[in-house]
Amino acid sequence: MFLDDERSRRLRPGILTDLVGQYMNDSERAALYGLPPTTRIRERAKIVSPERLEIGDHCWIGEGAVLDASGGLRIGEHTSIGLNVLVFTHSSWLANMTLQNHSGSELIERKPITIGKGCFIGGNSVIMPGVVIGDFVTVQPLSVVFKDVPDRCMVGGNPARVFQRFDEEHVEAEARRVRAAKPTQSQESPWPTASTPPLSSVTASSSATATSSDRTA
Repeated sequence: MFLDDERSRRLRPGILTDLVGQYMNDSERAALYGLPPTTRIRERAKIVSPERLEIGDHCWIGEGAVLDASGGLRIGEHTSIGLNVLVFTHSSWLANMTLQNHSGSELIERKPITIGKGCFIGGNSVIMPGVVIGDFVTVQPLSVVFKDVPDRCMVGGNPARVFQRFDEEHVEAEARRVRAAKPTQSQESPWPTASTPPLSSVTASSSATATSSDRTA
């Protein structure tokens, strides 16, 4: 049974958008939500009030993440939101405590969240209303972030706390280390390439040569 009241008419377009999005790939789903073309949003991720979400280029949103943008949500470029991360810009705590938890309660409080550029928010973490996370921040999985986080650090735990800081030189050194470990085109690969004949072809050719030699002998 479908209701035809004002609230149902307001919510139904978002419900249908989520339903259609389940049949799309991550880039198509981002386009459906009106996000930048370089954004990728995985299956079962949900955006509440997408019209209040500001997100930069090359961001990734993992499976099952919930981004509540009803209080305002800003995410910087090249930031990843891990699997099942919960980002809350509203709280119904006071509405619950005063038995006023009805739809549209005036006691539902909303505060904006800012997540900087170059951040990684680990899976199953929770970001609470009003938090500002700086640039180049790593939030370890299973963390709960209640307070603001400065730039260039790693936080973790419940409540999350800073336990490591890193500067740009450290990050660049790590990038050089990873690039150096990558095999170059000049290095031999143990796997067949386009120029390497399949093993079956080599075996067949060797067998044919051996047979021809036997006949000659």
